[in-house]
Amino acid sequence: MPTIPSEGSRPPARAPHQARDMAESFGTDPERYDRARPRYPDAMVNRVVAASPGHDVLDVGIGTGIAARQFEAAGCVVLGVEVDPRMAGWARRRGHEVEVAAFESWDPAGRTFDAVVSAQTWHWIDPVAGAARAAEALRPGGLLAAFWNVEQPPPDVARAFSAVYERLLPDSLTARQWAATGHGYTALLDRAADGIRAYGAYGEPEQWRFGWERTYTRDEWLDLVPTSGTHTRLPPGTLEEVLAGLGAALDALGGGFTMRYSTVVVAATRHRAT
Repeated sequence: MPTIPSEGSRPPARAPHQARDMAESFGTDPERYDRARPRYPDAMVNRVVAASPGHDVLDVGIGTGIAARQFEAAGCVVLGVEVDPRMAGWARRRGHEVEVAAFESWDPAGRTFDAVVSAQTWHWIDPVAGAARAAEALRPGGLLAAFWNVEQPPPDVARAFSAVYERLLPDSLTARQWAATGHGYTALLDRAADGIRAYGAYGEPEQWRFGWERTYTRDEWLDLVPTSGTHTRLPPGTLEEVLAGLGAALDALGGGFTMRYSTVVVAATRHRAT
């Protein structure tokens, strides 16, 4: 899930792409990440494929291959780029072709693609340098599509979780996220679109949104929590306390809840060489 503060909360000291310690922390438990992270709506995958001139896809920040498998199921051939060797190793064991590099310094070596996609990852990449590298890798008419799953929890769940984080991690980014009422993805989308515009090799960026829901049991939610960038670097004892607090909150709420998601996409078509 995105780790950008919601509107009205304090901005981070660094831009997300400068927070390399958090950006490269997700490979601590790739098995859990692959198991617990939510997938993406088929309607979104199909729209990306339909808007692309062909089926050759570059997956930036492929991770364990969650999105890549969905694009492959839609008939695409996918090459992954991944900065974390642990995540890349997991994806390779699942049969994906992956090159280990930071995307800004990755070398396309003359290869071009019909689409460059990025699932939950583009905010970890310099927005202008990323747009430039994607343009280099895209065929004319190719599509750059960066997308995120954004949580929209029920109010009672948000209040209960906020109380846990305020008690255990006061004034933390996570506590501010759960306490905020704005749309946390606004700054994230704007940053991606501004980077695309600044590079100048694309048409005007579009925003697409796809709503969907997932019901979580207590154990499913607690399995997901440690995969968040705001939790991957917590000391084990602190993480155990957080999980116990969230578990107690979910028990009080009946043992589970339904999360509404919006999968939000920033998409732009490469229209000229640079």
